Amino acid sequence: MKKEDIPQDPGALGRITKEVCYATDGEGNYTTELSQGWDVKTSALDVAWQDIADRVAEAKQKVLRKQASPLLYFMELRLMDTKVVSAYTGFWGWQVRRHLRPAVFRRLSDRRLQRYAQVFEVSLTDLKSMIQE
Repeated sequence: MKKEDIPQDPGALGRITKEVCYATDGEGNYTTELSQGWDVKTSALDVAWQDIADRVAEAKQKVLRKQASPLLYFMELRLMDTKVVSAYTGFWGWQVRRHLRPAVFRRLSDRRLQRYAQVFEVSLTDLKSMIQE
């Protein structure tokens, strides 16, 4: 891409920061140039964030229908999977997957639930009631 062809469309982070792009100058040498954004990239990010919002809403509905524990909701909200939660809590992956079941989750001690609450940065009460602030 030539230096003058770098997109300068208003992006999601255009007011906060600019993106570094590589371009060729008039002599054909590679150089860096700042870009405010690119409409195509902004659209792709919007689609990705909408997908995440849909996953969070679906997880919330599963919890409300008692098909999953509140852990699923907070995992989706914080963009975590069982491996990440396992690494942060110290629980084995199979334990995290087991704790996703509502019946198992209800029997967990407050001490265990507190480990999850710390990872998701919510209070124990909020974890149990699926409230997010």
